[in-house]
Amino acid sequence: MKQDQTKKRTTLADRVYHMIYTRIVNGDYPPNQKLPSEAVLSEEFDVSRPVLRAALERLRQENMVYSRQGAGSFVRAHQAMPVGFARVETLADIQRCYEFRLTLETEAVALAAVRRNAAVLEEIEVALDLLRDATKSQQHREDADFTFHHGIAKASNNQYFETALRALREHINVGMTLHGTALITEGPVGLNAVLDEHTAIFDAIRLQQPEEARKLMHGHLVNSRDRLFGGGLMDLRMK
Repeated sequence: MKQDQTKKRTTLADRVYHMIYTRIVNGDYPPNQKLPSEAVLSEEFDVSRPVLRAALERLRQENMVYSRQGAGSFVRAHQAMPVGFARVETLADIQRCYEFRLTLETEAVALAAVRRNAAVLEEIEVALDLLRDATKSQQHREDADFTFHHGIAKASNNQYFETALRALREHINVGMTLHGTALITEGPVGLNAVLDEHTAIFDAIRLQQPEEARKLMHGHLVNSRDRLFGGGLMDLRMK
């Protein structure tokens, strides 16, 4: 029970971290601006103060925010932040994002299968457990889905993969949200199929099978894209 509570707190902190991170990268919290108070953020994200503080501490460690004693937390200047991408505005942008992910994540997962350690493997498994619980309730959790994919990028032990995926957080979330809506419309079959895809990817990483992991990730992303677009991709050739 204690381990379950620790995993739950860690996952909640990860969710809050990603939400604040996305707001910073997208400019919703401008450089040198003071973040809302802990009381406001805790209420907004519906989490406890310890969970929020864990998320803020991670942001401080990554030089995304800094603290002034007695004054609160502030956003660091843009030059300390990773590159960002223009906002998703069209379905074509979502399709292009999938194209990029097919290159980015298939390589990252192959490296993750070779380089992962016990700690990051557990982080990926926690996200998988949340996806499993959501599937049992006939729901899709975009936050757990992204945490699963981000954990894989982290397991590659290559900061370029991890930074690129984090910078794409908002873009990926748009596709995941639409994909999740499509899955719920399909019912148990679609949700169970996606859970099976995630589980197979995790097993390939756990068993250190890089080529199998690469193949499974490619298939997972193609299936996700095709479910979203109904198998009919847009013509993105320059006219």
